[in-house]
Amino acid sequence: MTLPVRHLHKSNPWQLQLRERRVLLFLGDALMGTIALGISLFVWGSRLRFIEFDLAFLQERVPFWFYLLPLVWIILLVELYDVHRAVDWRRTVNGIATAALIGFGLYLVIYFYYTGSGNNLPRVSIAVFLVTVAILTFLWRSLYIRIFTAPQFMRRVLLVGGGKAGGTLLRVINDLKPSPFYLVGIVDDDMEKTGTEIEGFTVLGTSDSLLKLIEKHVVSDIVVAISGEMQSGMFQALLDAQESGIDIVRMPKIYEDLLGRVPIRLLEADWILRSFVDESSVSGFFTISKRLVDIIVGLLGILLFLLMAPILSLVIFIDDGRPIFYTQTRSGRGGQPYALIKFRTMSRDAEADGVPKWAKEDDERATRVGRVLRKTHLDEIPQFVNVLRGEMSLVGPRAERPELMALFEKHVPFYRARLLVKPGITGWAQINFGYASNVEETTIKLEYDLYYIKNRNIMMDLVILLRTPATGFRLRGR
Repeated sequence: MTLPVRHLHKSNPWQLQLRERRVLLFLGDALMGTIALGISLFVWGSRLRFIEFDLAFLQERVPFWFYLLPLVWIILLVELYDVHRAVDWRRTVNGIATAALIGFGLYLVIYFYYTGSGNNLPRVSIAVFLVTVAILTFLWRSLYIRIFTAPQFMRRVLLVGGGKAGGTLLRVINDLKPSPFYLVGIVDDDMEKTGTEIEGFTVLGTSDSLLKLIEKHVVSDIVVAISGEMQSGMFQALLDAQESGIDIVRMPKIYEDLLGRVPIRLLEADWILRSFVDESSVSGFFTISKRLVDIIVGLLGILLFLLMAPILSLVIFIDDGRPIFYTQTRSGRGGQPYALIKFRTMSRDAEADGVPKWAKEDDERATRVGRVLRKTHLDEIPQFVNVLRGEMSLVGPRAERPELMALFEKHVPFYRARLLVKPGITGWAQINFGYASNVEETTIKLEYDLYYIKNRNIMMDLVILLRTPATGFRLRGR
């Protein structure tokens, strides 16, 4: 009889969970923003000979919005609060540079708008803040990367299950650079697998040796990737491990945390009911708030459309003549068809044979102006009309054509589940993956869509909206 080992696990306070790391990133960025704010105020006061910051200077000379600059900076860094992006040097540098460039663009607007308004406006101080906060954030994020990619600060994980689900997770771990945690090995009750390797990781033993392996390798977490029936010995060993302080998580959950997607190839037939009926019901407050935001931003989008339509219409006409706009039948919520409106970007005979085609990278069917509009997503501005009509939302899965929907439903599990919500101008799949040009890419994109549908809330919608301009800024459209 196996006895619970209650003092087996000694937690390392620096082996932070994903949520804890996200909080740490936020606090660190907030601290850097606050320091940068203090430096910019010092420079401002020094230029006005207010070396000593008395209350009068801070109240009378500094406008309230200036104190919000650290919050604005945090919002601009929204893409870097993905803990996996946060330990990637290239993405970190790109994220900080993008935030600084967007901030500089906003600074130029303020600078030229206030040019004739006197010398009491903090134009120089804003510039000092941007430069200082970018440098300080880079230094802080560099320290974060060095610390949390070091082995002693990484979670030490043992994988239980070396079958299809376990192999899928191992391939995900191998593809993520740097690794999200240190995987010490695999435990599987198939005796023939002991000592073999799966995707480069060794099967260390069976459930009989689980507790000894935890102690030997100082394991902090166990990921359970058993898709079939679990043997009683493994079940008891996992209970003992949990009682000793080990964190246990199921494979689909860690897959979602790592990738922001659901593993649809590994899900049971009743998953759609459990996830979308039991777990993903949304409140009436969310529904009303989402529609209210759609209307407000939709009205602003219509204003942008009216301002840009004359210019874009002219360049489209000069490049390829009429028509300027293009309407296409798409599937809305519940499969209800509606007419989606866009600026025309394809040649007039793009689908002369009447057969729907996937959009491709540098699609040869696009006109010269159309390629620019698609890269910058300016062709989608007329869709704000669809949003105001209630046919679309700002955030949701990308609207698809009924003909392609019928094809995808035959090859992609749970594909119709994306029709549980309204399609969106932007969405979780759009900002994380972009366009799909084959069935396999469509499957991956659906994993992102279902993750959004399962986890959608006001905060997630806000994050998607904040990340969308950076997607257009990097010209990722097709």
